[in-house]
Amino acid sequence: MPGVHLAATASVIVAGLTLKVSVADWRWLTVAILLVWMAETLNTAFEHLCDVVSPDFHHAVQKSKDIAAAAVLLCAMGAVVIGIATFWPYLAG
Repeated sequence: MPGVHLAATASVIVAGLTLKVSVADWRWLTVAILLVWMAETLNTAFEHLCDVVSPDFHHAVQKSKDIAAAAVLLCAMGAVVIGIATFWPYLAG
């Protein structure tokens, strides 16, 4: 899903520039963006490692991959919450 994360990153940057987000708010947005990209990168590395260690399908390996993907989803949901909290004052006022 790097394409989705790239589109989301670009959207946040454009929105932040358009709304003239403060430096303090950029810090939160940067942390959120980096958190998601770091989780996605670790998930990709973990999946590749699983494929090397166990090239054939195994339920335990699949479960491990699903858990790693869930970690990315949790980070993305947290980033959405940070984004809403950060952009809300600019959009509401």
